[in-house]
Amino acid sequence: MRVLAAGSLKSVWPALMAHFPQPVDTLFGPAGLLRERIEAGEPCDLFASANRAHPTSLLDQGRALSIVPFASNTLCLTVRSDLLHPGDDWLTLLTRRNLRIATSTPGADPSGDYTQRLFTLMGDAGEVVRQRAMALVGGRDTPPVPHGRLAAEWLIREGKADLFIGYASYRSALRQIAGLTVLEIPAVFNPPAEYVCAVITPQAEALTAFLASPLAKSVLRQAGFGG
Repeated sequence: MRVLAAGSLKSVWPALMAHFPQPVDTLFGPAGLLRERIEAGEPCDLFASANRAHPTSLLDQGRALSIVPFASNTLCLTVRSDLLHPGDDWLTLLTRRNLRIATSTPGADPSGDYTQRLFTLMGDAGEVVRQRAMALVGGRDTPPVPHGRLAAEWLIREGKADLFIGYASYRSALRQIAGLTVLEIPAVFNPPAEYVCAVITPQAEALTAFLASPLAKSVLRQAGFGG
């Protein structure tokens, strides 16, 4: 069985597949770009996206048999610790004009789309932040994140940005890295990310059922995702 899956699932995927009896060949990447590969004819049995839009598009085109939600996520903010001032929170950091803000790439990567939604929910302040934000990962032409590195850690450590907006499922790992601080974004501003499978062939139905099962949801929760 061949799966194309959102890159944010890469770290939890081995724990999930340990409970699934059939061998699975999985390719990870930005969900928008993976959808384009399926549309171009690349073989795959299951597409696991970090949003509903891409699987729904395949369903509408007749390229998918069904779509099934299986997990959720939110956003968080990671900043270089030595840039924090007393009393800082996510909002003061995003609106501090001398800080460089990095995001994933809208359109190609759902993380970038959710970040754009965050800016919209922020109102006028968010429009200013939107103009300053740099899409540095997850795009068609952006450099790949090196193997074994997290996007936030890599961009900040390499001096490409001062803070990064990305998935909250990475926060536990990021909090173990010296020199980085992770801040929560309040729910009222934080757009929920919905992970949805597109069943491309009947062979994927068993895996789809497993991903939506209580066991898989437990594994996902332990890895920082919502069930």
